[in-house]
Amino acid sequence: MADSIDPSITVSANGPYLVAGSVPLHRRKDVQSELGEPMTWATTATLETKDRYALCRCGQSSNKPFCDGTHARVGFTADDVAGGTYDERAEVVGGDVNVRYDQNICVHAGFCGTTVTNVWKEAANTGNTASRMHAIAMIEHCPSGALTYQLDDVVNEPLMPQAISVIDNGPLWVTAHVPITSSDGTVLESRNRITLCRCGISANKPLCDGSHKAAGFTDS
Repeated sequence: MADSIDPSITVSANGPYLVAGSVPLHRRKDVQSELGEPMTWATTATLETKDRYALCRCGQSSNKPFCDGTHARVGFTADDVAGGTYDERAEVVGGDVNVRYDQNICVHAGFCGTTVTNVWKEAANTGNTASRMHAIAMIEHCPSGALTYQLDDVVNEPLMPQAISVIDNGPLWVTAHVPITSSDGTVLESRNRITLCRCGISANKPLCDGSHKAAGFTDS
């Protein structure tokens, strides 16, 4: 019997994400209210994979989310510049649950606000338990981990399985500290939640910066 391989993601230079270690791959989408407000996440499919597989990051594969070699035919290039740590980049929002926010990795999933409120307003409403709970719930639905909170000086993170989720018309959502090595050999900061670009146009590759929204990226 062959030795098992530890889960990992390697960002190939100007090519796909190379996944090893039988990391489960799911499709997920946001469930919205009648007003178009994201409320929760729904898993719509679990995709069949092998121990190793390659995921598209040029945005042009005809077999999304998998790579079909299109990146080579179209001359896709990627300036993989993402680096540093969340602690270095995040700004303090404050509030009773010590909210922090890193705009550089925000994917505009929309869970941080509704038509009547948002995380920033709820965080500022100190002394209100309902506001604390609402802020926490919104933060824990943030796929990129751009928003985090602390209780008793400890960063609180939702318990998640080690997996990759393909967000409909959005990034790859990697959970539970799957190691990610960038194309120059740099190991990205290990995080419970992180999102990888798959539209091909993020300015913070290999991380998603929300560019797919403005570009109207679709993965149908």
